[in-house]
Amino acid sequence: MKSLLKVMLILGLIFASTFIIGRALGIFTVENVRYLLETARQVAPLYVIGVVILLLFIDLFVAVPTLTITLLAGYFLGFPVGTATAFTGMTLAAFAGYGISWKFGNKPLNFLVKDATKRQQMISAFTNSGPAMIMLSRAVPILPEVTACMAGVTRMQFWRYLSFYSLGTIPYVTIAAYAGSISTLNNPEPAIFAALGLYALLWVGWFFYRRYKKLQPIA
Repeated sequence: MKSLLKVMLILGLIFASTFIIGRALGIFTVENVRYLLETARQVAPLYVIGVVILLLFIDLFVAVPTLTITLLAGYFLGFPVGTATAFTGMTLAAFAGYGISWKFGNKPLNFLVKDATKRQQMISAFTNSGPAMIMLSRAVPILPEVTACMAGVTRMQFWRYLSFYSLGTIPYVTIAAYAGSISTLNNPEPAIFAALGLYALLWVGWFFYRRYKKLQPIA
């Protein structure tokens, strides 16, 4: 388990560094994202779909405000289209992280965890704990990208990863996009309450998961 946490922490720090750099340079702030979407809508409403998908895909490489983009997708595109668009962007990022890590992750993993026995223990630990991490990853920024990479590098079956990813992401996107669709500049409360409610629900899920794991007998 220590090796798993070590690798996930390093991945998290790498992704977090992109967020810090982006903030320092003023890239992909909430204001910038909103300006991009407003500009795209003025050019052609269809462009909003492309911008949302692109921004959420870029999240794999440069951290962006995912929840804000999803809320704005609902606001600019409406509930059904906003939901589908945001889910498409997030899924493309997740699949890219999974695929890149599957193909190129062995060498970095071998460097970080040099002992073969510890690597196998790490894989076993992610096999046991990974599904819950994937489903609840939206509770913490950057964790969705980390779990996607971990699923790839540990060779989790794609359909297994997709199932747990969908179970956690579809409700998240649906609620956020719907809240955005019923919000306005003069009445942003639905979006605010949805954001708070989503994080509260996911953290409650983490709490009960941790309680459940503590109650399990040690093998």
